[in-house]
Amino acid sequence: MPPTSIRTIILETFLLLLWWYNSEDVRCKCICPPYRGYEGHIYKQNVSLKDCNCLHVVEPMPVDGKDVEAYCLRCECKYEERSSGTIKFTIIMYLSILGLLLLYMVYLTLLEPMLKRRLFGHSQLIQSDDDAGDQQPFANAHNVLNRSHSRPNMLNKVEHAQQRWRRQVQEQRKSVFDRHVVLS
Repeated sequence: MPPTSIRTIILETFLLLLWWYNSEDVRCKCICPPYRGYEGHIYKQNVSLKDCNCLHVVEPMPVDGKDVEAYCLRCECKYEERSSGTIKFTIIMYLSILGLLLLYMVYLTLLEPMLKRRLFGHSQLIQSDDDAGDQQPFANAHNVLNRSHSRPNMLNKVEHAQQRWRRQVQEQRKSVFDRHVVLS
């Protein structure tokens, strides 16, 4: 890696850390209504609590010397605090969870079918229409899974739990749609 790219990475990291720690968590916000031909305006300034008033926040002052006091009396100034660290942490957690869910979706759509085909064989999961009557749709896969317990691993445990859940769902569907009985 050339030295310039190392310097660039270090500089970008430093700028990112500087942005991270340098964001302002306090400000004074003054809302000034229209006054003698001047339009209303909102002023924001990073000042301390004791300096949160019209004289320190409103820059440039739209009115001249004798009207400054009358103009400032009409302005409403509020001191605001926030926790940017909490906001950043929340955003990072949200994006992390979203990323994990995206990876799980990719696994379910791409990798799981390939693993099932390799583990159970492609022909054992497909049933013909005349066999589909009262049989459960994943009975063959369940039998293959029971035979594969000779080498227990996490995938087999997950598959077993998934098959059990599918059998329960199939039984509930059968009860609700065929027998018109709601399970409690």
